[in-house]
Amino acid sequence: MAISLGFVGPITAHEFKAGSLTIDHPSSRPTPPTAKVGVGYLSVTNVGSRADRLIGGSATVAGRFEIHESSVENGVARMRPVENGILIEPGATVTLASGGTHIMLLVLKEAIVRDSSFEGTLVFEHAGTVPVRFSVEGFGGAGAATTHEGHGQ
Repeated sequence: MAISLGFVGPITAHEFKAGSLTIDHPSSRPTPPTAKVGVGYLSVTNVGSRADRLIGGSATVAGRFEIHESSVENGVARMRPVENGILIEPGATVTLASGGTHIMLLVLKEAIVRDSSFEGTLVFEHAGTVPVRFSVEGFGGAGAATTHEGHGQ
């Protein structure tokens, strides 16, 4: 596993930096009290000269953290875990958002409550483990509301 390289901490109220990577606006959506899954969204910008890869993470509110992608096949929406993580090329920004690639927070330990936040980590192949804080926003914010069929939400 990679070792954290130079975590600088929060740059603004909702931006985190690790080496040449900037993680912008980690956020989540509120869940009902009995929900077993939640979501996470964010953007990662790579200003370096070497590609990096988001390969995993964790969140204090969940027992498991997975990167998932959504697709529509033959008119049916599907979601599945991403194999081998998400590549962030030099000079590129990758956005994890509703309706596309996103973070699934599985086996929730507690409800995710609007206008709160929770701690998490992102694990990158080269930048290592990066602590972040997910803000919990309503459904009208940066990512649109989604239904996670097959995930209980």
